[in-house]
Amino acid sequence: MYNFRFSVPTTIYFGKGQISHLSELAKYGSKALLVYGGGSIKRNGIYDTAMKILGDAGVRVIELSGVEPNPRIETVRKGVELCKTQAIDMVLAIGGGSTIDCAKVVAAGALYEGDAWDLVIDPVKITKALPIFSVLTLSATGSEMDAFAVISDMTKNEKWGTAGDALKPTMSVLDPTYTFSVSKKQTAAGTADMMSHTFESYFTKEPGCDVQARFAEGLLKTMIKYGPIALAEPDNYDARANLMWAASHAINGLIADGSKPAWCVHPMEHELSAFYDITHGEGLAILIPVWMEFVLKKDPSTAVNFAVYGRNVWGISGDDDMEIAKEAIDRTRKFFTESMGLPANLRAVGINSDEHFKVMAEKATKGSAGFFVPLTSADVVEIYKAAF
Repeated sequence: MYNFRFSVPTTIYFGKGQISHLSELAKYGSKALLVYGGGSIKRNGIYDTAMKILGDAGVRVIELSGVEPNPRIETVRKGVELCKTQAIDMVLAIGGGSTIDCAKVVAAGALYEGDAWDLVIDPVKITKALPIFSVLTLSATGSEMDAFAVISDMTKNEKWGTAGDALKPTMSVLDPTYTFSVSKKQTAAGTADMMSHTFESYFTKEPGCDVQARFAEGLLKTMIKYGPIALAEPDNYDARANLMWAASHAINGLIADGSKPAWCVHPMEHELSAFYDITHGEGLAILIPVWMEFVLKKDPSTAVNFAVYGRNVWGISGDDDMEIAKEAIDRTRKFFTESMGLPANLRAVGINSDEHFKVMAEKATKGSAGFFVPLTSADVVEIYKAAF
């Protein structure tokens, strides 16, 4: 385990009715930019509740609605403009990861003199941001408790992640009841996303990271247990609560810091979303088992790692690491496709041609934060092809 810094400054209010703490925003100013998506928060009543609490606290609200599932830089720019022209004091996101990601870059862009896209492609430029708050309505990305954001420029077929301490929310409200109405598709995709976050940190060659690994295995077992329950019983509080808390810890640094995580599957999927605008979690569910099979074949020594995963997460017994590794990968694929109803291949999400694979692979390789097993752009092309 190498030297590292761990910091999670976000105050979390977890449980039913915790939205009442939005009254605390009054400590940070009198004017907030409210960022949300397609309007579901108005249908389910969260919008009205938030507006009353903020109004009673003396906080005036300016709205930025219509944030896309893969948030666009154009929407970020609108938010930045509102912040600057309306003298906004803080940014409040109500929604899932896409909404929070958009709000984060808006908050940073409001205090930056150049174009907000600069902050996406060059995270070093993120030095400060308006205070960021969130009310989470979808368990998946962990944006409510981390330093990351992902923004797309579809005019360039580009989707990039950025990060900075200034992007960590000041406070987030996590009420599991707000996820009861999440569709089966988004529940399944969200579960795949949080599992992928965990895998990216879990599969590492860094020695001595037992604490991180055991935490990761606990998170994975929780996701595997409660994902199908949430699909079958959408209003099961325990299932929604455990998924929500697991998603937050999958990417807040708890299992990544000190373990030299090699994020490579996420960049591969970002290219799928950038070129085809597919649901992020669905793309991950397709790629993860294919990536596992590819790296196991390319570097058989990883059988040890996948076997540990198989034994500790799936409870597979036996002495043959390679056989256990293969069974663990097979169970992972079946969990996504059979237990969660996620698409099995790229054709299932409407991708029927490999015409963009070469450029996608080059960008994914460039955008990866290292590799568990070194991969060339040609290797990534093969992974895309194997996912057909």
